[in-house]
Amino acid sequence: MRALDIMTTSVITATPETSIHEAARLFVDNRISSMPVVDANGRVVGFVSHSDLLHRVENGTVHGKRPWWLDFLLSSPREQAARYVKEHGHLVGDVMCDQVISISEDTRLDQIADLMERRHLKSVPVLKDGKLVGIVSRSNLIRALASVAPPVDSISHDDASLRDAIVLKMHGQRWGLPKQGVLVKDGVAHLWGMIESEEERRAIRIAAEDVPGVKRVEYHLEIPSVIPTL
Repeated sequence: MRALDIMTTSVITATPETSIHEAARLFVDNRISSMPVVDANGRVVGFVSHSDLLHRVENGTVHGKRPWWLDFLLSSPREQAARYVKEHGHLVGDVMCDQVISISEDTRLDQIADLMERRHLKSVPVLKDGKLVGIVSRSNLIRALASVAPPVDSISHDDASLRDAIVLKMHGQRWGLPKQGVLVKDGVAHLWGMIESEEERRAIRIAAEDVPGVKRVEYHLEIPSVIPTL
């Protein structure tokens, strides 16, 4: 699937001239945490989120006052000015992030997920010819996951083919078990070996469970004990 398949097309937006109070009201009324900022031509010029309104003079949430000499040492005049604008600015254009990260309608879901994780984004606007046509949020990705029905396997599998499939599933993974560590009997996978962490145990179990035809997974994986040095 791609962005076009899951995006929300009725997008709540602000303009650079939207007041901070109006922006806060849009967040509350529409139960959203961020929104694109568009100009008169419908082009995205920024993004505003809860974090941009976190420290405000109106409700006493400005950053704690530091001694002048500490502020002088730890921040430049530019940083101090930027913080003042965030805390006292009247319009969305004053506080928004103007570095817009966007995607196209054809962007694949795996690319969107990678982008959101890498850039710590909760949502990303979808642009076509430079104009806003939708938005994809983390909740859109979760809805897409919920809509995918798990495959139903109606084919019978012999134990030998199941064993080969499990080994192939783990092939190339540093935590994967060798073939001698996998035994399948009556559709039940038995996994043997030495591992280094609980994360490896879970990955091995899930890899075996992902193979169609495996009825159950029983693992006999051991983490070596560490003897403290004297």
